[in-house]
Amino acid sequence: MIETLADLGEAELLRRLAGFAPVGQLDDDTACLGADPRPLLVNTDVLVDGIHFSDGTTAPMDAGWRAVAANLSDLAASGADHVDGITVALVAPGTTPWSWVNGLYEGIAAALEQHGGVLLGGDCSTGSQRLISITALGRLGPLRLHRNAARPGDVLVTSGPHGLSRLGLALLQNDRHLPDGDLPETLKAAAVAQHRRPIPRFDALKALVNCKPAQLPWRAGGTDSSDGLLAAVQALCSSSGCGAELDHARLPRPGQWPLGEPWDRWCMTGGEDFELVLSLPEDWAEAWLSALPGSQRFGRITANPDSLIWSGDHAAVELSGSGFDHYRSA
Repeated sequence: MIETLADLGEAELLRRLAGFAPVGQLDDDTACLGADPRPLLVNTDVLVDGIHFSDGTTAPMDAGWRAVAANLSDLAASGADHVDGITVALVAPGTTPWSWVNGLYEGIAAALEQHGGVLLGGDCSTGSQRLISITALGRLGPLRLHRNAARPGDVLVTSGPHGLSRLGLALLQNDRHLPDGDLPETLKAAAVAQHRRPIPRFDALKALVNCKPAQLPWRAGGTDSSDGLLAAVQALCSSSGCGAELDHARLPRPGQWPLGEPWDRWCMTGGEDFELVLSLPEDWAEAWLSALPGSQRFGRITANPDSLIWSGDHAAVELSGSGFDHYRSA
């Protein structure tokens, strides 16, 4: 017999979930954080069944991991060098098996163990659709990354390849839109792994801080590519009142990535790769590219507000498209 949340009841559910937090952490309705002179960074993400995860593509542990990784990626992309912890709000029908919730929190605990932070608290409620809302809290390091800090002449760089998560989702869904062609098994495996277990790039942030040329100020434009590479560039440009030129030949394609328009589109707009996308002065960009394996230069910031074009052989061609949009995609 499958044990459901309705079988457990709220009190027993909370008792079991308390096992994923430090002893006594969930005994009260509030969490107390120690005094810290560093500014506190806070963000919240919501993951909805059927939109961000599903039983057909995402095991419960992977859903928990992805929920944490999405939040911690935002902290890394803002300059957090320490994670205090997270709160979790869970909505699920009473028919939900306890085994699914247990797996979800095992994934949450695994991500926190690897990247820092603890389960600080949260809430649970019944509802018609499964929903996971996480709020993450972290401490700002020496560099505050802002989307509005890009400047003309900056170099656009990213911490890793793009498109893998979108390909992984297509493979898991047996997507009919998957472009034709045989794909190497190593590429398939990397894509599925990227979709199931993305990594917040605290390592890339640490390398960025450590390699800053001494003569430069602490000014860098930054965001992550949760909604896609192109959406990240658009966000930097919109917030900073700038434009951008992207180098088609230098798009951050994964190894063994096929060539062609549909594959370029997935690289630019696939989303959920959770890499850092930065706008840096030339000297800092070159230092970071040397310090961080897998990082890549793919364009530059211009003084033409909201103008996104290709450079080189594709010069003056306007870039179109965007990343994931919750309401339009729905």
